[in-house]
Amino acid sequence: MLEIIMRWLRRGQGSKEIATERLRLVLVHDRAGVSPSFLEALKEDLLQVISRYMEVDSTAVEVSLTREKNSVALMASIPVLRLKTDLPQHVS
Repeated sequence: MLEIIMRWLRRGQGSKEIATERLRLVLVHDRAGVSPSFLEALKEDLLQVISRYMEVDSTAVEVSLTREKNSVALMASIPVLRLKTDLPQHVS
């Protein structure tokens, strides 16, 4: 799983940007008390669901968790390219 994260971070970035993103990931999972693989799995699940309804730029997605006192906040920045007009049918 960590290998996937590293490949994702390397796309189109210089060494400074890669180091900055790695540090950000380390700080995020340290502050929220979750592993990098947990955060990556969460990001992939979010993208899978959102992609049913919207075309998104998966290379620019940012997901983070922050902890404040007794709560945890999920922050997600997911660039939307377009809305899909052919929405999936819900199965009850």
